[in-house]
Amino acid sequence: MPNRRVHRPKTRRGQGLLQRSTMGGTVSAPAASPMSSASPALDSAVPVRLAADRERHFWPAVWALGVGSFAIGTGEFVIMGLLPEVARDLGVTIPQAGHVITAYALGVVVGAPVLAVLAANWPRRALLIALMALFAAGNFASALAPGYALMNVMRLLTGLPHGTYFGVAALMAASLAPPGRRAGAVGLVMSGLTSATLAGVPLAAWLGQHLGWRAAFVLVGAIAVLAIVLIHRGVPDDPAPHGASPLRELGALAHTQVWLTLGIAAIGFGGMFAVFSYVKPLLTEVTGLPLDGVPLVLALFGAGMVGGNLAGARLADKALMPTIGGLLAWSALVLGAIPFTAPYTVAICINVFLLGTVVALGPALQIRLMDTAGDAQTLAAALNHSAFNVANALGAWLGGVAIASGLGWTSTGPVGVLLAFGGLVVFAVSLRVRRRMRARGAAHA
Repeated sequence: MPNRRVHRPKTRRGQGLLQRSTMGGTVSAPAASPMSSASPALDSAVPVRLAADRERHFWPAVWALGVGSFAIGTGEFVIMGLLPEVARDLGVTIPQAGHVITAYALGVVVGAPVLAVLAANWPRRALLIALMALFAAGNFASALAPGYALMNVMRLLTGLPHGTYFGVAALMAASLAPPGRRAGAVGLVMSGLTSATLAGVPLAAWLGQHLGWRAAFVLVGAIAVLAIVLIHRGVPDDPAPHGASPLRELGALAHTQVWLTLGIAAIGFGGMFAVFSYVKPLLTEVTGLPLDGVPLVLALFGAGMVGGNLAGARLADKALMPTIGGLLAWSALVLGAIPFTAPYTVAICINVFLLGTVVALGPALQIRLMDTAGDAQTLAAALNHSAFNVANALGAWLGGVAIASGLGWTSTGPVGVLLAFGGLVVFAVSLRVRRRMRARGAAHA
């Protein structure tokens, strides 16, 4: 047979190092001799080692970030069950005491973009610890607030780190997740928030009723301190993204798809809040449920949130855009059933559980923002939670308008359907813009 010349792949050598390309960039390793078989072994070992290192950090980090989410979820929702006690102690009416909820929501809406931009070049672990420390301090200060005005100020300050924490935590979890599991990782972090409605809020409410409402905020602050310890131990100390700056973060606002995704959240999510904001009088006045039975139904809502969050994350990893559209349609269906199920105890219990599953939209929208924000990841991820709080305010306001107009407690269901369809309209616009951009890119190719 004629001799064949064997062509060996060329490698870049410099000072005894072999340069290889991996998932994380160029990696250097000692060069192997031409007669050695070390090179293929090295090539196969590095990706395995990188994957193992990522898996080693993933679960401790997700657990720590989830505890922080649990603290924030407990602190956000517990006040709703303690308004009579807060009003009595501060010498105001219950509607006036409800303004502390509005103050917290305002803090979330304002704090998310401001802190995300100002802290753009911070290492993520340091930023997460600072945000959780601010949240803990705000809750301890709320427990010590001597009057109504200062209580509102403390709740506003406590809400400032909320959106930025969830945004940065989602980015960190997604960066550590195995391939194709980003939404699942975000869903695990968000499960701390949904689990708070099942465990944290009832525990803090029970503590507040027996030891005073201030004790509830002390408990929330203590959980936040625990989260700080876990984040310091479990979250890798990665540097800030290369080139991160406040100006680059503001670049997220130049992306049309970012605005459209935020619009889906602010409008489409409002339907759930339109119903849930008035679910207690709906259950007592229409269904005829005794007051003692209301917490059990609310627990069903919390269970629906936990299940929906995890299921929605799995679906989003498989097919992101169909999941968003499908969940908006599912939301309209669930909300449209409210007037028909409200008179029947078993039926409304099932409906309230299904209402909780609408939260499945959260992880999908979070990943969509990551995909469309370019280099401005932190601001876009944080703004998602500002949009959710806009949805909260919008849904509660429109539901209240319908009730005040004499349409009855069940009118919140049709209001929610209109908001879900509004989200679908924005979603359709987003799809059309995406198709147009792809066609334009293909034409220039």
